[in-house]
Amino acid sequence: MTKLEEHLEGIVNIFHQYSVRTGNPDTLSKGELKKMMAKELVNLIENAKDKATVDETFQGLDANQDDQVSFQEFISLVARVLKASHENTHKE
Repeated sequence: MTKLEEHLEGIVNIFHQYSVRTGNPDTLSKGELKKMMAKELVNLIENAKDKATVDETFQGLDANQDDQVSFQEFISLVARVLKASHENTHKE
């Protein structure tokens, strides 16, 4: 696999590492999202461990309002974090 393919597979693997913990193994509950953000995105999302940040992020991702974040909904978070990370590289 190419480096990009490895990184993309890594995103899928991280999602499933957290999504299989409770309930539907293909969606993130708010608790699973909170754990994932606190461990995996703590350096990229300001206040990633803060309850209000998690609540706001979860509400923003849960487009169909089913109290779960699907992989499709999750990738919008990944895209936002990647965009911000890219913009930060130009500030340094």
